[in-house]
Amino acid sequence: MTGRALTNTARKPAEPWRRRLIRSLLYGRNVDRAAKARARVGLAILLFAAIYAVLAGRLVMFAVGADSHGGRRTASQDAIATARPDIVDRNGEVLATDVKAPSLFGEPRRIIDKDEAIELLTAALPDLDTAEARTRLSSRKGFVWLKREITPKQQHDIHKLGIPGIGFLRENKRVYPTGAAVAHLIGLVNIDNAGIAGMEKWLDNNGLADLHRAGFATDRLQKPVELSIDLRVEHALRDELLKAKEKYKAKAASGLVSNVRTGEIVALVSLPDFDPNNPKEAHDPERINRLTTGVFEMGSTFKALTLAMALDSGKANLNTLYDGRGTLKFGKFTIHDTHPVGRAITLSEVFTFSSNVGAAKIALAQGVEAHKAFLKKLGQMDRLRTELPESASPIVPKRWTELNTITASFGHGIAVAPLQAVMGINACINGGLLIPPTFLKRSEEEARAIAKKVLRTETSDKMRYLMRLNAEIGTAKKADVKGYYIGGKTGTSEKVVNGRYSKKQVLNSFTAIIPADNPQYQLLVMLDEPKALPETHGFITSGWNAVPTGGKVIARIGPLLGIEPRFDLPPSDRLILAASKTTQ
Repeated sequence: MTGRALTNTARKPAEPWRRRLIRSLLYGRNVDRAAKARARVGLAILLFAAIYAVLAGRLVMFAVGADSHGGRRTASQDAIATARPDIVDRNGEVLATDVKAPSLFGEPRRIIDKDEAIELLTAALPDLDTAEARTRLSSRKGFVWLKREITPKQQHDIHKLGIPGIGFLRENKRVYPTGAAVAHLIGLVNIDNAGIAGMEKWLDNNGLADLHRAGFATDRLQKPVELSIDLRVEHALRDELLKAKEKYKAKAASGLVSNVRTGEIVALVSLPDFDPNNPKEAHDPERINRLTTGVFEMGSTFKALTLAMALDSGKANLNTLYDGRGTLKFGKFTIHDTHPVGRAITLSEVFTFSSNVGAAKIALAQGVEAHKAFLKKLGQMDRLRTELPESASPIVPKRWTELNTITASFGHGIAVAPLQAVMGINACINGGLLIPPTFLKRSEEEARAIAKKVLRTETSDKMRYLMRLNAEIGTAKKADVKGYYIGGKTGTSEKVVNGRYSKKQVLNSFTAIIPADNPQYQLLVMLDEPKALPETHGFITSGWNAVPTGGKVIARIGPLLGIEPRFDLPPSDRLILAASKTTQ
């Protein structure tokens, strides 16, 4: 026994301790190594099978959905036109909407022969910039745009060419069904469907851009944006302004319709305008929005503010007399009237005769500081902010003296945005409420909640009387459309040419309220540098061109605004003043 044991021990030498340690760490103690090896082989087989399945699936995805894959890859490299909500007018008519349009892209790494690809693409797209396309396809990028927003036919022709590495993405393209009708209000977008002007830019500034970045605005389920604009009124106003611009050979024409009770802008037109479907037209500096972006000396329409100031102060009434017999000299300047009366005139006659001398004396009687404070209270001294990003600050004298008060009393020496002047006049005739203008729908209750009382109701009554009286016997007679009982004020502002006021180059304006006894809307018409015609007897002042244009607009938009004609109404002193608390 002892001998056999010694023999076996000799046959199986002792395992080194290092090997025993390694085997213990790798396999543990008392483990069937063969079974464990088979399990590992099986696991490896499953792992490789899963890897090959993923690769096969990705190849199928590349083959079936190459275009959509390219689109996903571009998210971090190139901007893709995102979805935007529809913009509609107050009656639901679509002003701006998205449609799907194909765009052409390339994957330079997959293109075999770049010269051949460019030659074939140029044949299908004659307007393709060959040099730029060659530069893009020669890059090392995985994705490049070649042509945005191509036509379906162009897509079909390129698809038939079968060029490897060339594909299409369907993008959102902004279209404007109404063309130039509301161009200055709607604005436009860039190639990536991001707003760059007008209400389109306002949308991005008010959260839409943030939604896009967060990925929550990628479909067409967004709620339409309802504007205050009435497309029917817009068309009528634009049509009449186009006719007037051509008839009087004016450099430009513009106008707007405002709801005096809510501040809503019902129509806004500035000519020349542009078609937002053709963005290149918007770059013309002559096509600016003159009603919000431009600032102008508004001329005699400012007299409405001057008289409202005097009446509201209690220092003057409708019968207060002012010396209108001659000119007003101030230093080296002489103020004169276009049609001097040659006698003392009442405050009412200052308005109906549109007397510069009378307006200057009314303002001087109030004082320089009181005049500045009143204009500031009516929003004429500060930049007007609305939904439209394009707005200009008024041009106000840095040092306001008596001379500035004199000239500003009849609308010279201070330049404001026309929409700004409309807001101030609205306050003069709507009961004394200063209501910020808006291009979005707003109820009367919402307007009253943000309105600021700036004039006494009695003052507003007298201003409505003066506006109506001016249509009965004053400079606004040519706009007195029967049945609508309008009120109005004209303005002829001489333009500054080479540092001097020119009598031959004028900016004419006419503001009308409809109806004067219970105003609902204000209309502003402006003609820039109208020319004299035989029928105007050589005159270029507002009463001969802007006023009759305003009358034609009122005749067309009155029924659209739901204003029923009323005939055989009493004159203004009986219908308006008699209903006022005071008649003085």
